[in-house]
Amino acid sequence: MRWSQIFIYGLPAVPISVLTLPFFIFVPTYYTKALGLDLALVGIVLSAIRLFDAVNDPMIGWMSDRIRPSFGRRRSWFLAGVPLTILGTWMIFVPGDTPSIFYLSMWGLLLSIGWSMVQLPYAAWGAELSGDYQMRSRLSGMREGLVVFGTLIAITLPILASGSQDMDASGLLALAVFVCLGLPLAAALTVWRVPEPKEHTRQSVGIVEGLRFLRKNTVFMRLLLSFFVNGLANGLPATLFLLFVGNFLNASSAQGPLLILYFLCGIAGVPIWLKISKRMGKHRTWCIAMILALPVFLLVLLLGDGDVWWFAIICVLTGLTLGADLTLPASIQADVIDIDTAATGEQRSGLYFAFWGLATKASLALGVGLAFPLLSWAGFDAQTDNTSSALLTLALLYGGLPVLLKALAIGLMWNFPLDEARQIELRRKIEAK
Repeated sequence: MRWSQIFIYGLPAVPISVLTLPFFIFVPTYYTKALGLDLALVGIVLSAIRLFDAVNDPMIGWMSDRIRPSFGRRRSWFLAGVPLTILGTWMIFVPGDTPSIFYLSMWGLLLSIGWSMVQLPYAAWGAELSGDYQMRSRLSGMREGLVVFGTLIAITLPILASGSQDMDASGLLALAVFVCLGLPLAAALTVWRVPEPKEHTRQSVGIVEGLRFLRKNTVFMRLLLSFFVNGLANGLPATLFLLFVGNFLNASSAQGPLLILYFLCGIAGVPIWLKISKRMGKHRTWCIAMILALPVFLLVLLLGDGDVWWFAIICVLTGLTLGADLTLPASIQADVIDIDTAATGEQRSGLYFAFWGLATKASLALGVGLAFPLLSWAGFDAQTDNTSSALLTLALLYGGLPVLLKALAIGLMWNFPLDEARQIELRRKIEAK
């Protein structure tokens, strides 16, 4: 594939990521601090929406594999999800002055459905565009690099719109306008310039039999668990970032610049980790990045009131490792699907990415559902001064628990059995048939 096509394929990741960061970080904080909804209830609602996805995502993934419109099974489903995503984004990001928990629940549910209809075919599309081990890393690297770029837009646009570091109604409105205009434009360009991938399905597998094959794919199950555990390790500090900087460091004015610094380092890390992975393999390179992140997270526990510059160094180092977390697992996912395609004769990328997408959502939702109730139990209040025990709970959730989780993910992935040689063998088998 030409670099221009790789770039165009990655473009929808920008508005999708502009939506992602605010929904999991800004929206919970805004609905609790500015709109006055109960902290624990917001966490429960967002977790409940993710539980709904446990049924919704596999169903959408399965249908996108099986239903083949003439326009293409990936492109058709991708386009169909755009209007729902736009409507849900507008209603969640522009809620008015007195939204209820019911309002957040219903519109959050619609947004989740549209979001899945966009993301799952989009991810499967990228996995199927090439069977080459290294090309898949370039595709995922471009897409995830643009995800980080979109995240930077999500951080800076509200500041430009409101002139304030704090997320307010005008900041969320600016993000909603960007998503509602940018997503259909990027989607249209991608559908126009990027072809529907060649399908390697030889036969259809029944639902029960297909789920049995999926469960027996031990390489998939191992990666899925690693992906979930590391996602939770990253989701906890992502969820608590604004509270940590604003309430633990007492540096609310530094929230925006620190987030920008973190994600700029994430972009810088992508080409570094891709280059290393060519020599060491994807899974081993990912493990090295996680190992380097462990002592950095522990440094958080040594910080105190006003330690902004020390925390900036932590943002730089963890940001660099973020590039590996974003790029390499996404590329490994595409390789793991080859095991199933060779065994079953059906290319079920949509279903597989449904489970990986579900693991991502579940890890982020568990981060919210775990962190907010525990903070509430510890007596933490985002709008007032807090006791030392409440602040210690915040620090442990931000920098302590992620270390334990990443250590578990490293143990699962260090001797991962799918490398480049085996993937090439799988592709030969698939394409020969």
